[in-house]
Amino acid sequence: MKPEYQHILHEALINKEDSLESLKSLKKQANHQLVESLKSCHQEVFSKIDCLACANCCKTSPPLVTNKDIKRIAQHLKMTPKLFERKYVIEDINGEKSFSQVPCFFLQEDNRCSIYEVRPEACRNYPHTDEDAYFIRTSLNLNNTLICPAAFLILKKIKSITDLK
Repeated sequence: MKPEYQHILHEALINKEDSLESLKSLKKQANHQLVESLKSCHQEVFSKIDCLACANCCKTSPPLVTNKDIKRIAQHLKMTPKLFERKYVIEDINGEKSFSQVPCFFLQEDNRCSIYEVRPEACRNYPHTDEDAYFIRTSLNLNNTLICPAAFLILKKIKSITDLK
């Protein structure tokens, strides 16, 4: 991981409580205009962040996988969904499925994903910073700021354009 990304994640950890309060406040202010601003912040930050120089999400957080994801990936790997599940998936007590290992089975040494074209929907959408539901998922967003440098930078940017300081 780039040292600058490590620094951002360190800053996120130091500012965890402030980030939580900001996310709670943003949740109360959420409206269409704020969602559009968020999406703009997302695009701006991700135009400068190189995920391949980080891949911390793939190294630390197994994505949730749906049955649709399992079928699509299994087909790509030329195996049955049942075999794919047995080999790569774990189910929790709530019935949610995720990859059973971190770092991700499919993360290569160069931080590329060997199943990128068919990766789980959760991976496609991570860190969920351009979604309409962003402002209602306080815990998820807080956790993502501690994993993804871009998520923390996006939160800082959206705070700077609101009256939050």
